[in-house]
Amino acid sequence: MTTDDTATTAEIARLARGTLLPSFHGATAPRWVLDELESGLAGVTLFALTGNVPSPESLAALTAQMRKAGDPFVTIDEEGGDVTRLGGHATGSPYPGNAALGAVDDPELTRRIYRSLGAELAEVGVNFNFAPSVDVNTADDNPVIGTRSFGSDPELVARHAAASVTGTQEAGVAACAKHFPGHGATVDDSHLSIPLVDADLDLLERRELVPFRAAIEAGTRAVMTGHLNLPTITRGVPATLSHAAITGLLRERLGYRGVIVTDALDMEGASGAIGIPEASVRALAAGADLLCLGPHEQAETVEATLAAVDEAVRTGRLPVARLADAAERTGRLRAWLAGHSPAVVDRAAGLEAARRAVRVSGALPGWEAAPLVVETESTGNIAVGPTPWGLHPWAPDAVQAGGADETDRVLDRARGRGLIVVLRDAHRHAGQRALTTALLTARPDTVVVEMGLPVWRPGSATYLATYGAAAANAQAAAELLGLAG
Repeated sequence: MTTDDTATTAEIARLARGTLLPSFHGATAPRWVLDELESGLAGVTLFALTGNVPSPESLAALTAQMRKAGDPFVTIDEEGGDVTRLGGHATGSPYPGNAALGAVDDPELTRRIYRSLGAELAEVGVNFNFAPSVDVNTADDNPVIGTRSFGSDPELVARHAAASVTGTQEAGVAACAKHFPGHGATVDDSHLSIPLVDADLDLLERRELVPFRAAIEAGTRAVMTGHLNLPTITRGVPATLSHAAITGLLRERLGYRGVIVTDALDMEGASGAIGIPEASVRALAAGADLLCLGPHEQAETVEATLAAVDEAVRTGRLPVARLADAAERTGRLRAWLAGHSPAVVDRAAGLEAARRAVRVSGALPGWEAAPLVVETESTGNIAVGPTPWGLHPWAPDAVQAGGADETDRVLDRARGRGLIVVLRDAHRHAGQRALTTALLTARPDTVVVEMGLPVWRPGSATYLATYGAAAANAQAAAELLGLAG
């Protein structure tokens, strides 16, 4: 093996390039991406917000273009539900997210959903999905996980972690369990800060690590790290940059031997104080094999990171053997991908799951006239993005309302009609709660539909919880309410 002293700049650059997953803007790969792929770039990460996925057809053409230049990992965040990139960012996903699947609690159905998701990805040339999220969501006010989690019970999450990994990989796509060691007990968003997970090893073993063990036992080809501070383990360092978390906890304690990929390094929780090139060096030294750089990190970031890695090897901070180890793991993953065939798309599973997930309290009304649908304002998060949601596709005159000051306007519009108010994580939005309370005071027959987590429960006569805001969830609710046939 080449030693640090004898490694040439070209050898170091080749190994370092093989760990990088940059991004680019547009639906065709720019020349610099093709050149880097020819030189051994690991692959790319695709995002809807950068215009990489205007349609499945264009995405298939893009991945075919890149494969003429190399053998890339084409990675994407396609969780179904609220976090969707494959067309669903424009129309809403045909697959409900993890919270709905956890509510149904049918692991075989979860397996079908993820196998179909994987089949859709494989059809357009995506071979590496940054899913499933196997975080145990124990913090109601978690701003970034929420409906992305199967639930708050570690054993339930573990059942569905294994099922989703199995389904994805039956479609010939690498699954990636995230966000290690677990993002569910936080009230901060790692896009914006380093969230605190106040859990010692004993609690982690009983809670966060249970679904990761299940995903590993199911054969997940990848695990993604989260930018999380676990004081008793990482000592203030985000897990992505922590040798204790990646090598000590994931490799040694859990015995994981597959590929470890970082969450996006442009996030404040990873690189806010040190920059992406330095974060890349620290993540590699900690034991990561692939580095997701972020949606806007392109040729300049690649060049700066390669220079930083070369310097780290030269100064002894990063052994070249660590880079060779990463190359060996990613090589095994490429060999696995080459030996699998895609599955068949099964979108019917998505609507079946969404229908089975809806929980109804009270009697469903029979409308004499089409009801007025009121959709409330709900701030999203960076992971979800501006994905459409709500019941307006089945209610052409639906109105938007932000708070209780709009009660009179809504009541005036609803005179002589039924009234439906649609919420999304009302427990996190005071305006939604105030408006709903005011409407119920004036109109006790108001039907409430919660399309996030049903944490806040108003005293309405009829209440529907969909456990997600995907297109499939919305259709299931619209059918029950008589808005859709």
